Amino acid sequence: MAGRRALAYLESRTNLTGGVCGVAGLALTFTGLAGAYWPVVVAGLYGAGALIAPPERPAAPHFPDPAQQLDALRVDFGKLTDYLTEVELPPAAAGRLTELTGVLAALLEPGWVADALAGDAEAVHALSRAVRQDIPESVDTYSRARWWTRLQPGTEPPERHLERQLTALHEEASALAGALREAEARRQESHTRYLEDRNRAQ
Repeated sequence: MAGRRALAYLESRTNLTGGVCGVAGLALTFTGLAGAYWPVVVAGLYGAGALIAPPERPAAPHFPDPAQQLDALRVDFGKLTDYLTEVELPPAAAGRLTELTGVLAALLEPGWVADALAGDAEAVHALSRAVRQDIPESVDTYSRARWWTRLQPGTEPPERHLERQLTALHEEASALAGALREAEARRQESHTRYLEDRNRAQ
């Protein structure tokens, strides 16, 4: 451990900068400018160089960019759809779930939509949360609650909560799609104004 630290110091900017200044001190010694105090001059220049050296900066951690996150999310979305095909849901909830997964599939489809989505980290996070957490938890909670309802009839049907949850998730996904559409509309309007202004300037 001590040897590794010593090696790290030898390779550090502090030691390298100090070494360069120390060599300059030796050059002064050989030219006779340092005189009898050359050890002090060399040590002083080394210390000064070590002090002015830029501090060591550890490399920042690398995290997947939004486009890479979308690739992984598509894989997880495939796993989710496989899971959903095995779950028995009431017709109303199944219909709402189909609408929801349809919106998510369109947003995750590779192409210009995904490219626009990759530019919005918050949108990618919202999609990830829906696919990896919200939908599986809603469906799994319904499945468990339905079993208890069979043991204790007369309680509130769990499908009502499931429908409300899927409705909220569908509204969230639709709002996300709407925001992307509005961004593209603003981009188109900006290009229109640019072309019109360019024509007027000619």
